[in-house]
Amino acid sequence: MEMTLRWYGSKFDTVTLEQIRQIPGVTGVITTLYDTQPGEVWTRENIRALKNEVEAAGLNLSGIESVNVHDAIKTGAADRDMYIDNYIETLKNLGEEGIHLVCYNFMPVFDWTRTELARKREDGSTVLAYTQDAVDALDPEKMFESIAGDMNGTIMPGWEPERMERVKELFEMYKEIDDEKLFANLVYFLERIMPVCDEYDINMAIHPDDPAWSVFGLPRIIINKDNIVRLMKAVDNRHNGVTFCSGSYGTNLKNNLPEMIRALEGRIHFAHVRNLKFHTPTNFEESAHYSADGTFDMYEIMKALYETGFTGPIRPDHGRMIWGEVAMPGYGLYDRALGASYLVGLWEAIVKGAERR
Repeated sequence: MEMTLRWYGSKFDTVTLEQIRQIPGVTGVITTLYDTQPGEVWTRENIRALKNEVEAAGLNLSGIESVNVHDAIKTGAADRDMYIDNYIETLKNLGEEGIHLVCYNFMPVFDWTRTELARKREDGSTVLAYTQDAVDALDPEKMFESIAGDMNGTIMPGWEPERMERVKELFEMYKEIDDEKLFANLVYFLERIMPVCDEYDINMAIHPDDPAWSVFGLPRIIINKDNIVRLMKAVDNRHNGVTFCSGSYGTNLKNNLPEMIRALEGRIHFAHVRNLKFHTPTNFEESAHYSADGTFDMYEIMKALYETGFTGPIRPDHGRMIWGEVAMPGYGLYDRALGASYLVGLWEAIVKGAERR
């Protein structure tokens, strides 16, 4: 296991590489070329510059999150092969630069959905939160407007203003796409890219949908054990794998997270380990990472990863805003540093316990 932190690049992130380097146990970052557009080829020069910057700070570039998938690929449009060819070229360039992990998602329109970016908790911290009643009352075309004021002047992944300006057009694109069509388009994409993944040993790690149910009538397919196991069988290649995000799968309380981890043994390439606090099954908020502050047993999640032989990167996720920090909601320094240290401590205890037995 390698403990990492997500980093958006020096032009976009309030957190610096120097600060990340000082978090005990954190040795790498998960990053991206944040100013590229879906469908654009990433050049080796830009990838190399990013990698050099990370390594100069004494950290590993442990993976990319994300190389975004163009909507033409998700919808199976006539020009999808052109965009898949571009994606393959990007994967080649990443492989040539020694990068072997790519996290991506296959969600229509919204990469994730929250109805609040700064819900105040009893301790005074603020967190991302979701309430189904609030979603049901919203015009989806105005979803961005409802949260834009809470972004603290940052640009949040999946909610870029230029993308949100096209919401009506995007909904039209997905009008005829149901779960089965979206799944078939995902399989087509994966089958096309697996040869280059085999050549360069690149692990593709699909991120689950967040939340794990349909929002605004859009299809959602990476939501539970049955669906993700089906995908692993449909493209039965070890490079076709999973980002196990406890917070995203955990939005549906029917998902047994440790059981899911064990069902995916050998196919989890990357993990986001975080906690949620539920008020009702469809009203939840992000919490501190440790078990008692939320709903999930973080020890059992980490133990399942250890017992299934997981060796990839883990990162904490969606921290609270604490101690007066102003940053991209969910991606400040302080609470994610606490989360990373907590997860490192759990892992150490699990490893030592296993060794002593």
